[in-house]
Amino acid sequence: MYFLDLLKSLFFGVVQGVTEWLPISSTGHLILFEQFLKFDSAGESFMEMYRVVIQLGSILAVLVLFFDKLNPFSKKKSEKKKIRTWRLWVKVIIGVIPAAVLGFFLDDIFDKYLYNYVTVAITLVIYGVLFIVIENMNKKREPKYPTVDKMDYKTALAIGGFQCLALIPGTSRSGSTILGGMVMGTSRTAAAEFSFFLAIPVMFGASLLKMVKHGFAMTAGEAGILILGFITAFVVSVAAIRFLMDFVKKHDFKLFGWYRIALGTIVFIVFIISIFAK
Repeated sequence: MYFLDLLKSLFFGVVQGVTEWLPISSTGHLILFEQFLKFDSAGESFMEMYRVVIQLGSILAVLVLFFDKLNPFSKKKSEKKKIRTWRLWVKVIIGVIPAAVLGFFLDDIFDKYLYNYVTVAITLVIYGVLFIVIENMNKKREPKYPTVDKMDYKTALAIGGFQCLALIPGTSRSGSTILGGMVMGTSRTAAAEFSFFLAIPVMFGASLLKMVKHGFAMTAGEAGILILGFITAFVVSVAAIRFLMDFVKKHDFKLFGWYRIALGTIVFIVFIISIFAK
């Protein structure tokens, strides 16, 4: 049984690593797969904490891949570049404020009442349509902010406001911030990159909060499940981030929009089947 739980954790780590960074909703995939895959040697309380904590592996991937860009103390950087890096961190902090405030007060409420098939299916489809619509609108527009460095602080705050939408399960944190960035006039590359940077404090804070609520006490078996999921999420996240950054240089986000619509339809069908199966 425990070996099967390790395999499930490996699978969930792959799902987390891929879906956290691609704008296709990690929650949408987890709520679907959890219908068929549950840990036999761990309870629901552990699973709630596990869902969030393996995201730390994804955060670590961002820190590794963008370490030089995010490091204001690098001896390789000129004073001008160091100042630019500090400004980047100010933008990230400003962008985090809306989600941090709302998330602290509303995260548990949203999870309790909105973490369900119907909500996830609806938000998957709605934001899938929005990706297609916004890409069509931006087809002939030149981005106002081609890089994150060119963004101003007001734009960072506005994108942070869009990130609050991710409190609704199925929206996708990366999806809401990327859409927000594009609406505010950033290029696809800048929107994706800033989405990665915003994830660092948001996901770290959410993971720490869940661990405090759950308690740091866990069995050796649960620790093994968690560590394997963490490592897998890190490795897969590195590949997913590299893929997305290469992808957006040559393609738009419509493919992800259509994927979200298809996934939302599948989630809704599974929900209907589960009702009749009772």
